[in-house]
This record gives sequence, C-alpha cells and structure tokens, in this order.
Amino acid sequence: MFEGITDNLKNALSFLNRGRLTEASIREGMQTVRQALLEADVNYDVAQEFVERVTERSVGDQVLKSLSPTEHIVGIVHQELVDLMGPVDHSLHLQKGSLSIIMMCGLQGSGKTTTCGKLSRMLKESGRKPFLVAADLQRPAAIDQLKVVGDQVGVPVHTEDPQKTTPLTVCQNGIKRAKAEGADVVILDTAGRLHVDDELMQQLEEIDRKCQPHQVFFVCDAMTGQDAVNSAKAFNEALELDGVILTKLDGDTRGGAALSVKQVTGVPIKFIGVGEQLDKLEAFHPDRMAGRILGMGDVVTLFEKAQREISEEEMLDTQEKMREGKFTLVDFQKQMKMMKRLGSIKDIMKYIPGLGGMADAMSAMGDPEKDLKRIDGLINSMTPWERENPTKIDRSRRNRIASGAGVEPAEVNGLVKQFSEMSTLMKRMSGMGKMDQLRAMQELGRSGAMDPGGSLRVTKQRSKRGPQDAQALKDLKKKKRKDAKKSRKRNK
Repeated sequence: MFEGITDNLKNALSFLNRGRLTEASIREGMQTVRQALLEADVNYDVAQEFVERVTERSVGDQVLKSLSPTEHIVGIVHQELVDLMGPVDHSLHLQKGSLSIIMMCGLQGSGKTTTCGKLSRMLKESGRKPFLVAADLQRPAAIDQLKVVGDQVGVPVHTEDPQKTTPLTVCQNGIKRAKAEGADVVILDTAGRLHVDDELMQQLEEIDRKCQPHQVFFVCDAMTGQDAVNSAKAFNEALELDGVILTKLDGDTRGGAALSVKQVTGVPIKFIGVGEQLDKLEAFHPDRMAGRILGMGDVVTLFEKAQREISEEEMLDTQEKMREGKFTLVDFQKQMKMMKRLGSIKDIMKYIPGLGGMADAMSAMGDPEKDLKRIDGLINSMTPWERENPTKIDRSRRNRIASGAGVEPAEVNGLVKQFSEMSTLMKRMSGMGKMDQLRAMQELGRSGAMDPGGSLRVTKQRSKRGPQDAQALKDLKKKKRKDAKKSRKRNK
C-alpha cells in the first residue's frame, strides 16, 4: 500500500540529511516533495497548497534554530498529511429505535456491491440487524452477486425482477420489508455506470429525495487516482455525500486518491477496503496512514489486527511459555502460522517503526515467504523430541533432518542458531512494557530474527560457493593480516 509515494517522499526528504539546513535548501527540497506528490497522482492544487503550508511552517526561526530541525520538519510534514486526510468521524450516526437507511453509490467496477457486504458484516458484528437491497438493475449480475454476498455474511437480501420494476420501487419495497422483518439498518446497493452521466444522477437523486437515507456513501476505486476524486466530487454535488469508502487500497501504490479526496470534495474517507475478503474493511485513520506513508510504521493497527486474528488464549499461552523459557520449535511453528494470519512478513515489518526499509531490503535478497515454507519443512522433518530440544540435535540427527527436508545440514544449524537467539530475546520481551517491547521488536528486526529465513539464505549462498570463492576469501583474509602487520610496524 502506497509503496510508490513512500519511496518518493523518502527520496524527496533526503535533503534534510545533507548538511546544514537553510531557508533556501528547504524551499528547494520542498519542490522535490511537490514533484513526489504529483507523481503519486495527487491533485495539482492539493500538492501545491500542501507544499506551501509545509514550507511556510518549516522556514521559521523556531525550526531552523531548534536542536533537531530535521525531526521538526518531518513532524510538520506528518501533521500536514494528517490534516490533509482528516479529520474523520467514523460514526455511522444510526437511528435509535427506528430503521436507519444507508445509500451506497459509485461507478461500475469500484467494488460497491462487495463493500455493501463488508459493511453489513461489520454492522452485524457490532450487534445490529442489517438488511441488503439489490437496487442495481443496470447490471443484472449485481443482483446475483449481492445474493451470494448476503448468504456469506448471513444477511437477508431484497431482490426483484429487473425487467418489471424500477430502482426507486425496489428501494421503497426493500425498506418496507426490512421494517417488517425487524431489521434496524437497511443498505441500498444502487446502480452504477462506467462513467458519470445525467441519467444515473437523476435516478440517484430521486432515490435520495424519496427514500431520505440517513447516510450516503460513495464507493470509489483508489487505484483510479484522480478519476476517483473527480467522480467523488460529481457525486457529492448531486447527493451531498456523508463519506467516501476507498476500495482496493491494498493494491494502490500511489496514494493520490487518499491524499486528495478530502481536500477536493470536503468529504472524509470513512472506511478503506484492504482486500477482497468480506472482513477486509477498516476504519480510515489519517494519523496512522500518514505514519505509514512516511515510513514511521503503524503499531496501533498491527495490534488491532493481532487482536482480531489471534485469540486471547493463544496470546496468553505464548506469553506464558516465553516467560518460563519453555518456547520450543513447536511453538515457533505455531507462531509462524499466526503470523500468516496478519499478512506477509514484509507487510508486518512495515507496521513497525524503523523496519519499513528493512522489509524492502529483505525482498531484494529473496522471498521470505518461501523461506518460511523451508523452515516449516525442516521442523516437520524433526521428531517430536527434536522439536522440543533443538539445541541437543547432534551431527547424525542434523544429517537425517536435512536429508528429510531436502536441504544441506548447515541449514539445520542455521535454523537452530537463529531460533536460540530469537527465543532468548522473546523471553526478555515477556516482562517488558509495550514501549520496551516495541524497541525489542526493532532489535529483533535488526538482528535478522524477524526474517526467519535470513540464516537459510546466508547458508544457501555459502553452500553455493565454489572452490574459487573459497580461495578468494582466503586470499582476502591473508591480505588483511599482512596489512595489519605493516600498520603495527609503522606505529612502532
């Protein structure tokens, strides 16, 4: 997510590390920031105003004469990004004791129908009784799709024959049925088009006027960049939107829509879609997103994700074993499976401050996900006793494990060594507070323990070295010894 703009902004802000900061160097550097924003498909006026505000705040005496002007300016950029995308009120302002109506609109292909299912799932989990209405008669497949989505989340869906009715009639009948069945929130999945046109707007305005929804959300595809912003502006002028839901944000490397839509339309981004699954809808937090864009991480979201994906019992069990020093390869294997629920190693590391750049370096070295599979294969080749006592694996056991996993014996050694280092650090972490745990996680990353395949990659590289590589290494060591000897003689 937003990899393009993150990399571009890092490069653009690199001027902060080049000697003494002056007003001239800041103004010059901010033009590079402006270019980075434009390349991320941020609206031109938004990029221009953003850079002007940051520059104005950055060239003041208070910043230039501060003890850490670099950190001061990064803080200003972060705050301006937060202001650009927020503030956001995540409340749906649902009615108490009566039916709440939410109207969803958007262009075809934006993920509107799937988002209706995601929102209904979210409402159901919060204790509400949602009801879906298939009012998109323009695309017949949308009705069938909403039925499938409704079945998956366990929410009733009102449908009618598209040849014998109108979108307004479907919405009105759906609302009546929702009341009769005791639902407290009805979601109207209205029609979409390939582009904004008068017929579509008239149809939506009629539904808005006669059904009087309490909330109107515009669903737009973040990957379309400025087209998404322009569409949101057109819909807002016709319907007075209450919020925007950005979909496909997990595949958006530029970030132009997220950075522009609030400033251009005045409508906040309420939720973001970060995957195809029906549980991949999240509340949009500008401060967290700004931190991720600047490579500062987002620990709060990572903790929330862990709470959703990993049960409290699993967490407590792991903590207890870490505290008692009974953490084994069996537990390590379970942890790898838990980590997979949170996403790839690369994604997890980007949530942790200071490790985002390391995630990119890992990708350049190889695929950590493949290395996890190799580790899984190594552990599966061990006997139950060996998994419980990895430090007691002798040469014959190591050779047998390597043979069973189809790897070199040195890779078994690499795994045991890295596991030993990681379990020691994790034992220390068990008695720490949250901030100390975060620092320890950063230490894990720098030591390579957050990259479980790191030692395997090094071992594999060594095993691939031929006799020429070995001789070259010997020659290099010999030369270093000679140079050191000459240096000692000169010093005498």
